[in-house]
Amino acid sequence: MQILICLICSPENKQKMVSECQAADAILLTYACDRPATLDRLSTYWLPELRRLDIKVPVIVVGCKLDLRDEQQVSLEQVMAPIMQQFREIETCIECSALRQIQVPEVFYYAQKAVLHPTAPLFDQESQSLKPRCVRALKRIFILCDHDRDGALSDAELNDFQVRCFNAPLQPTEIVGVKKVVQEKMPEGVNEHGLTLTGFLFLHALFIEKGRLETTWTVLRKFGYDNDIKLRDDLLPSIFKRAPDQSVEMTNEAMEFLKGIFYIFDVDNDGALRPAELDDLFSTAPDSYFCKYSPWSDVPYKDAADKNVLGGLSLEGFLSEWSLMTLLDPASSLANLIYIGYPGDPASAFQITRRRRLDRKKQQSQRNVFQCFVFGPKNGGKSALLNSLIGWNFSQRYTVTTSERFAANIVELPGEVKKTLVMREVPEDSVKDLLSNKESLAPCDIAVFVHDSSDENSWKKAKKLLLLVASHGENNGYEVPCLIISAKDDLDPYPLVIQDSTRVSQDMGIETPIPVSMKLGDFNNVFSKIITAAQQPHRSLPETEAGKNRKQYRQLVNRSLMFVSVGAAVAVVGLAAYRVYASRKNTSS
Repeated sequence: MQILICLICSPENKQKMVSECQAADAILLTYACDRPATLDRLSTYWLPELRRLDIKVPVIVVGCKLDLRDEQQVSLEQVMAPIMQQFREIETCIECSALRQIQVPEVFYYAQKAVLHPTAPLFDQESQSLKPRCVRALKRIFILCDHDRDGALSDAELNDFQVRCFNAPLQPTEIVGVKKVVQEKMPEGVNEHGLTLTGFLFLHALFIEKGRLETTWTVLRKFGYDNDIKLRDDLLPSIFKRAPDQSVEMTNEAMEFLKGIFYIFDVDNDGALRPAELDDLFSTAPDSYFCKYSPWSDVPYKDAADKNVLGGLSLEGFLSEWSLMTLLDPASSLANLIYIGYPGDPASAFQITRRRRLDRKKQQSQRNVFQCFVFGPKNGGKSALLNSLIGWNFSQRYTVTTSERFAANIVELPGEVKKTLVMREVPEDSVKDLLSNKESLAPCDIAVFVHDSSDENSWKKAKKLLLLVASHGENNGYEVPCLIISAKDDLDPYPLVIQDSTRVSQDMGIETPIPVSMKLGDFNNVFSKIITAAQQPHRSLPETEAGKNRKQYRQLVNRSLMFVSVGAAVAVVGLAAYRVYASRKNTSS
């Protein structure tokens, strides 16, 4: 621990002072008790200078030469109160005398305490209240300790909390005393079940006000928080090592936990989480992670899942959002899961899927979450397909999709098997940029190509995209199953489109086009068919002419090599037989 003592009489050698300040864990600002003018120098030079240099460490103001101070001077509290009001970074003030060894050890004790148990992250001196991030952390701790989820800490739960944090149980009289103190100051802090969250927060604010910051910091650190009141990095692994064609999914254990959380926070029991309930659920996460409590308030999660007419997220939508976040950003998903109170080992919450190329060899995918890339021309029906997945009503109004969009929902397959389908809409103008990366199709479990079945030009563009994606997969080793979707089946189909799309599907070795009408609600089990095709990744793999030619060439080469190998083997056998014959002839003669 580095403590820097800034002497107000030594402002020279400024560059060295700046570097020392930036490396310090705490700063002691000193003045002479017998010279009041030196105290003024604190607020006119040193404290503003530390702010200008953006030095964010605890500051201890130390009055030296206490033995020379005039007894008629105003008390330290009266003198320092306005300065501390203006400069909140001041942790504490103390006077001492080095000559007479008065309170010298206390100076360094407070400096050490300011580093190990700082006030600033926990408490707002101006409002005299706990800071929001501290409240969120303590709320998470309260939820983790409230084992029966009744909104209060019983005597047994309080005792467990005490043992976990301080390695010592509470005596029954101590528990009674704690609850009595809370009830006298804040009646709502205690109910028939025990200490409420309000009472729990009040206790910690009381500890801090009385200077017992070590109590709150001990609790926070026992539950994994660092000095910024965020969970330590070792508790939040940010790297999930996997191949490009592997994905991350939540385990059944994590999903069951999330189902329980959903019902706990669905306060009005309407089967959906309203925005306020969702914010409450995520209110234990630090504000540095999100602009709002919910991590789904912005793209790509916003409007990506099933909601009711009031904007409430259904259980299926809630679980789908988690699956989507785990697929796209597993590190954030893990962080959120832990912050909302997941009690198990983080390793038990996630699993890495098998490589997709191995799935093709096994002719079966074991995944529970499938990502579908949706290609197609403008106004071909891509957005309507995504909207249908999350239960949105069909809209006649057409809006051009200019950036990638996601939709996710749980789809029930025959036999009551449920899988999550994530659809990623790729704008027509973005396809070439997407395919400029050799591994761009690695995360794709299946690709669909949507076109307006009444528009010949729409089909021509979709076919071009299909050939482009198929070629990219063949060339880079990331072939994906493909399906053609003939949208707007309620309109008069263009005969040549039907004929050509059917012929193309047969030539490329994929299933025949699937007709759908989102306007009429005729989905033709399209989402179930998409997942079924993704589960059997060895099928519906499109082959281009170039791909077929390369395959035939490789087969020809392999046959030629086989013939050469057989011929060589025959020659070797013949040579060996000749040598045996010659040897016997020489022996007989």
